[in-house]
Amino acid sequence: MDIPDYDKALFYTLWGQWDDLLVLMVRTEDDMLSKKIQHFLHAFHYSPDQAKIMESHDSLLYYIDHAMKHIPAAVMEV
Repeated sequence: MDIPDYDKALFYTLWGQWDDLLVLMVRTEDDMLSKKIQHFLHAFHYSPDQAKIMESHDSLLYYIDHAMKHIPAAVMEV
């Protein structure tokens, strides 16, 4: 798993690039990131409940933030 996966996920989520987010969901090696993206995209496209959409969006952003804080320094320098 590369740090750019988290950078890309953050960028695609904030700018609404759902097609690119879907491709990232399939290609990333981080199963948790993939599942968070899947839940968000499913809620965004199929849920009539705005609160559920916002909850899955926030959950994805919180996970990305959490994961980026725990990346070893050696990976960040590459």
